[in-house]
Amino acid sequence: MAKTARATYAMKTGPLNTEEPWFRVISKHGNEKTAKLHFYFQDLIGGENKTVYEVVRASITCNSLFSFGSILVIDNLITAEADIKSKPIGRFQGVATSADLKTTAVALNANFYFTSGGVNGSTISISGRNPIMKGARELAIVGGTGMFRFARGYVVSNYTSIVENEYLLVECTIYVTYMDKSRSCKHMKASQDNN
Repeated sequence: MAKTARATYAMKTGPLNTEEPWFRVISKHGNEKTAKLHFYFQDLIGGENKTVYEVVRASITCNSLFSFGSILVIDNLITAEADIKSKPIGRFQGVATSADLKTTAVALNANFYFTSGGVNGSTISISGRNPIMKGARELAIVGGTGMFRFARGYVVSNYTSIVENEYLLVECTIYVTYMDKSRSCKHMKASQDNN
């Protein structure tokens, strides 16, 4: 795309599209935008640099086939590409609780915390049941901050590789609808001025 075409496109859809290949606004309607984000998080479950830690076990956990009652805290690196050395764009941080007696599934409460580009400092919060042995898994977006105020939508994630039971690569595609921050601020100011 030529530089002028890129600038025109950015004016229509937002400045992020010119710099962040992993972030694309796919529609606008009134004060809302819908974006598709595509990236990877590096789930290091073993080794000296691991990013997942078990912090609690229930009395049943050791005897459970599915680690029922185990609670894990997570602080995974998010990268633009699959390679762990590719551009870091944020962290995936949260809590996963093994909450199913009959299969491997966790109750997940987590945030995608972005540290790159126009979404720096923004979060997308997710929550739901994550059947981790299933191929593509879907989780609900329950909110967001910064650029993603009033966020709603869903996340599709799946493991793309497992290395020596210590490293999982998770591919994520997010479809998120959120309030256009620049428009919502103007609307809120106008509303306050009228009161």
